[in-house]
Amino acid sequence: MTDDQLLRYSRHILLDEVGIEGQERILAAHAVVIGAGGLGSPAALFLGSAGVGRITLVDHDTVDLTNLQRQIAHTTARVGQAKVLSAAQAVQAINPEVQVQALQERVDAARLEQLVQGATVVLDCSDNYATRQAVNAACVRQGVPLVAGAVIRFDAQVTVIDPREAGSPCYACLFDPQAQFEEVACSTMGVFAPLVGVVGSLQATEALKLIAGVGRSLAGRLLMLDGRSLEWSSLRTARNPACPVCGGAPAPTP
Repeated sequence: MTDDQLLRYSRHILLDEVGIEGQERILAAHAVVIGAGGLGSPAALFLGSAGVGRITLVDHDTVDLTNLQRQIAHTTARVGQAKVLSAAQAVQAINPEVQVQALQERVDAARLEQLVQGATVVLDCSDNYATRQAVNAACVRQGVPLVAGAVIRFDAQVTVIDPREAGSPCYACLFDPQAQFEEVACSTMGVFAPLVGVVGSLQATEALKLIAGVGRSLAGRLLMLDGRSLEWSSLRTARNPACPVCGGAPAPTP
């Protein structure tokens, strides 16, 4: 690391659990963030400020005035701009050393496979069930850890999918990929602004822990928050032997 990097990341380096070696792993990492909205904004900003060497941002949408209530990477001046370009600008304003790849596209299963391959960690910050399932399937196939979060109204959840761990459940173990239900959108149901900041920050926390090899991740646990009472609950989960995505399969070799 350079002298400037030693200074910039000094508060990480002072942590015994991180140190210089852990920070070097962060600098060498590649994080893929699917979604540059409410969750993706704080997640990307914290990954960038922490020094993740390469961040790929993926989102098809543009910044709208209604986004600014909660999507903190964007500004009034950037309304109408691609969210990925706006978020990339925000990240690089904090840390110009970070390489940010901005992809304004709606990804399908084949494209996700390409994006996930070779990533250190993936953060699912999307806002729809089908994308979450597709991201999970790609990460399971590629053996790449995934940090998944979701928020609607005052309810939030976050978990880690780590296919490198034998017996660790995937997203499809918890939520049936064949389930048929009406998507609930914040445009019709609303979302309490600070909760996306809480969950997006937790996603960045889990991603950085996975990169640096710090502590125990949320793999095998679903962490839920009721924002009305500010009560946390944790549900332990196990791999479903009948899961159509990971059931009965050995942990892939990354």
